[in-house]
Amino acid sequence: MAHLRSLLLLSLAAFLFTSCRADPDPLQDFCVADFQTGITIDGFPCKPASNVVSDDFFFGGLAVAGNTNNMFGSNITAGNVQSFPGLNTLGLSINRGDFAPGGVNPLHSHPRASEIVFVIEGELLVGFISTANVFYSKVLKAGESFIIPRGLVHFQYNTGKENAVAITAFDSQLPGVVLAPLTLFGSKPAIPIDVLTKTFQVDASVIQLLMSKFGQATSPYN
Repeated sequence: MAHLRSLLLLSLAAFLFTSCRADPDPLQDFCVADFQTGITIDGFPCKPASNVVSDDFFFGGLAVAGNTNNMFGSNITAGNVQSFPGLNTLGLSINRGDFAPGGVNPLHSHPRASEIVFVIEGELLVGFISTANVFYSKVLKAGESFIIPRGLVHFQYNTGKENAVAITAFDSQLPGVVLAPLTLFGSKPAIPIDVLTKTFQVDASVIQLLMSKFGQATSPYN
């Protein structure tokens, strides 16, 4: 009985350890994503090794400043598996954030990854809200970092008078992003206005105004 109990505890510990990881461990050296097969799985199938080239492991998108000429004053260049196929099965990805003065990466969450924010230029107010409704934040200057736990609502906001640049890294090849304003007021089809008025305790005219603002809004993520 003691042996069985130990085995069960060991199995539970192994399950808890593996379930805390955003992506599973790879089973081979690499699995470059093959977007041409038409096969749909949880992830992407592997390109045949004979077709893999060095460029599959290269991504130059973070070297180019993003266009911040939009309603949010920010641009997020995503270096995930969809633009960087060599990341497939490796459990990581990287973004570049460009922020005009006063620009914001609006309230959002990443359902599949934790995030570390590293400021390259300027200064950013970075913050998240825990499930206990506690707000944690810090103004970061160049060379400083901040952690965003997986799935929590957070933002980055340029508090300086100059442009700001940050690199963000994730423990998932495809973290996903849920942008609060576009999700709530720009979904297709729209969330019923009665649900939103009751949720936010405002008149329908306020919800209609927000829907008109965000219904055709463009995401800062590219």
